[in-house]
Amino acid sequence: MTSRPSETPSEIGVALILAACFGTVMLDRMEQLFLGPDLERGLHLSPSQIGLLAGAVSVCWALSTFVFGMVSDRVGRKRVLVPAMVVFSLLSWVSGLARNFEEMLLIRALLGLAEGPCWSVIMATMEDLSTPERRGRNVGIVVCAGSLVGSTIGPVFATQIAAHFGWQTAFFAAGIPGLILAIVVARQVPEPSRKPHTARASLAAARAVLASRDLWLCFLAALMLTVWIFAFNTFAPLFMSQTKGFSGTQIGWILGASGLGGFLYCLTWPALSDRIGRRPALLTAAAIATVLPLGFLLPGLDARLLAPVAMLTSAGPAIAALAMVLVPMELAPSGQTATAVGFVSIGGDALGATLGPVLGGYLVERFDLTAPLWLAAGAGAAIILACLFLSETRPRLHTRSV
Repeated sequence: MTSRPSETPSEIGVALILAACFGTVMLDRMEQLFLGPDLERGLHLSPSQIGLLAGAVSVCWALSTFVFGMVSDRVGRKRVLVPAMVVFSLLSWVSGLARNFEEMLLIRALLGLAEGPCWSVIMATMEDLSTPERRGRNVGIVVCAGSLVGSTIGPVFATQIAAHFGWQTAFFAAGIPGLILAIVVARQVPEPSRKPHTARASLAAARAVLASRDLWLCFLAALMLTVWIFAFNTFAPLFMSQTKGFSGTQIGWILGASGLGGFLYCLTWPALSDRIGRRPALLTAAAIATVLPLGFLLPGLDARLLAPVAMLTSAGPAIAALAMVLVPMELAPSGQTATAVGFVSIGGDALGATLGPVLGGYLVERFDLTAPLWLAAGAGAAIILACLFLSETRPRLHTRSV
């Protein structure tokens, strides 16, 4: 009988540091949406221009997370992560100096280029420093910080500072944590050991990533997940307001319950996958997430009933942790974990983030506000279908019979 390896004393500490880093990344990325009304007044932006700002960040994020993920696989994690955190934090400051739409678009596009590497490199660093039996738990801790900040802390932080000191100050304040955490990462997070890769070997491994059927299934799942997220989050508030007749306060409670549920799923479901396997955890999370938009379509549900339904079915963040991070890293060729995460992220950030709101808006104009919810449910079903063909990657399943 072999004993379980003892947990590295600093492993949970590293997970918490990287979670704080990812939460800061999501704060700086999402802040322009939280401050949308302030930007609309202060810079005289139209709703379509605010949407274009978000799209520019998403596309630049997706491209840079793939490219710099490959770079980090070759030169090391901290050599990419620390400078990227400094640059995006400074660009958050510079966002507060923008005087018009064109300047803000350029600044936010550059911020997306700087933040993209943080996504793949943070996740690859966590994978490198995790014991296999606790990899799902650790990745879940890091990813759920994005849900916590993006859905709960970030909106309050940004809007309260903007209300008291102005939207420019909100951008300045959001840049401070990243600079502090860059120093913490440089001093406290160990550089994972890695095998040296030549440029030719790195390109060959990158081609292996692109040739993996399972990674393309993760790519598809990421695309459909982002369609699910944007189709639901963009149009569900309008559906509740115009079709259900809910007040703004009721809508806020329902969306807050959904955010809390997403955080809890992201915190627990990857850890559960350490025990039951990645594929079963993905399938159940996808099935639960498919129920969310369908629950909103049920007749007779008032706000008091819809809030717990939203909390209990908001499993999307758990799918992100599994299909966009954990499974791609375990499928990746040796030393190419950041490349794999970056590749899968292209499906979500570059394609799904664009397709979801555009297709949802077209369906509303063609049919009604129920159509985007059906689109989200269909995207959830597509995730289930993709996961049915996905190989199991949980390490203990491969070693149990040895």
